[in-house]
Amino acid sequence: MNKELMEALDILEKEKEISKETLFEAIENSLITACKNHFGKSDNVTVEINRETCDFMVWANKEVVETEDDVEDDVLQISLEEALKYDKNAEVGGTVKIEIRSKEFGRIATQNAKNVILQKIREEERSVIYNQYYEKEKDVVTGIVQRYIGRNISINLGKCDAILNESEMVKGEVFKPTERIKVYILEVKNTTKGPRILVSRTHPELVKRLFESEVAEIADGTVEIKSIAREAGSRTKMAVYSENPNVDPVGACVGMNGARVNSIVEELRGEKIDIINWDENPGNLIQNALSPAKIVAVFADPDEKTAKVVVPDYQLSLAIGKEGQNARLAARLTGYKIDIKSETQAKDAPGFRYEDYMDEYEDEEYDEEYSEEFDEAAEGYEQESEAPVEE
Repeated sequence: MNKELMEALDILEKEKEISKETLFEAIENSLITACKNHFGKSDNVTVEINRETCDFMVWANKEVVETEDDVEDDVLQISLEEALKYDKNAEVGGTVKIEIRSKEFGRIATQNAKNVILQKIREEERSVIYNQYYEKEKDVVTGIVQRYIGRNISINLGKCDAILNESEMVKGEVFKPTERIKVYILEVKNTTKGPRILVSRTHPELVKRLFESEVAEIADGTVEIKSIAREAGSRTKMAVYSENPNVDPVGACVGMNGARVNSIVEELRGEKIDIINWDENPGNLIQNALSPAKIVAVFADPDEKTAKVVVPDYQLSLAIGKEGQNARLAARLTGYKIDIKSETQAKDAPGFRYEDYMDEYEDEEYDEEYSEEFDEAAEGYEQESEAPVEE
């Protein structure tokens, strides 16, 4: 019996990840509970379990009184005559250990003891699962679609289920039961019914984590994802940077023949991903962020976090994007409020003067890097008007 108990504890420790010590404590508590149900009290009960052999003993520590007539509570006291049968050295006023045989417990006491053990196992199992997934909060895991619960989806993560709310689903995505998908763990809550896990398919961090798992250079820190902006199901813009001059951060993310980025696009069901080079110079960064549109000139104000961008007339719609998406994502990626104008619009803008911009940013080191582009942009833009620059 003890061998079977040890094997059962080994299985529980391996499968449920519940330590043997916790299980031993649960058994001890269950025996004390059984004693309380059987005798009415358990204040004087001691349980000893050998951790190596699983042998256990249950003792009742009883006070020794002189005669049977002096025994007021037979659960707590014992006469000297009776005590000497258990301990030859027993004396009045001392205590003796009386073995309690668990086989003598009634059915109700035994059932209650069993319930104590099962309850402890359930509590520990929930605690283990909660701790395990709490460590994975803000990370990506693979789950299996279980079923639709109203408009939400139940996702099996292995040891427990997570909820993918409708608000965290990509519009137009439809999943079938048993389908494997990757989800981002938003939050793990500990409830009376066990851990409640909320996941997302729309969070920008989902794309970031997917790149971390797919691109070794990001995982080891050679390439860093500086910023990311996403409109789930449609397009993502991501700015990457590497301090190693021998590493092309964009190329590392794209992979050979686009293998790396394509696997992520496939996981995101065809969502377009633009990967650009991060640059400390806001002008360069904004120009990169507005790709694939070609930029004539960028006039950025780091203090106000605003930027005026001039593009060729035929590139205006491309720079703005469908329903303003390209400009919107570029603004979120860079943190700048971007005002895009075509060459014609900029030329006709009241008070547009190339010199005004150059005077304003000559101390910001933009003029040296952009001098050639500014010179090209300035041709035909300069006006005689002395009106102030339109904000």
